[in-house]
Amino acid sequence: QVQLVESGGGLVQPGGSLRLSCAASGIAVRLYNMGWYRQAPGKQRELVATILRCGEITYVDSVKGRFTISRDNAENTVYLQMNSLKPEDSVVYSCNARTDVEGYWGQGTQVTVSS
Repeated sequence: QVQLVESGGGLVQPGGSLRLSCAASGIAVRLYNMGWYRQAPGKQRELVATILRCGEITYVDSVKGRFTISRDNAENTVYLQMNSLKPEDSVVYSCNARTDVEGYWGQGTQVTVSS
């Protein structure tokens, strides 16, 4: 059974930092294209950052220079380090693992940026 479990969300002041974790079981993250998505109520889900099997990394423009995605194969976990957080970053963040033939989602973790 495949599980992706996100953690690390919470309340932070503008300009603060959080590190989200996506711990995987049932799959090896190094064999999947891993991504962090976010979705605000009533809006489409947005791809925030990806780390491919080959290690290639991409970010949406709005988080470039502030967010960093990384992968720890030994821990079988993918991280999203979020710095210089803004109120508009306040949404639910979800982890995704995919190949050409299958995909899995975590349950999501809420990030709230507010003073």
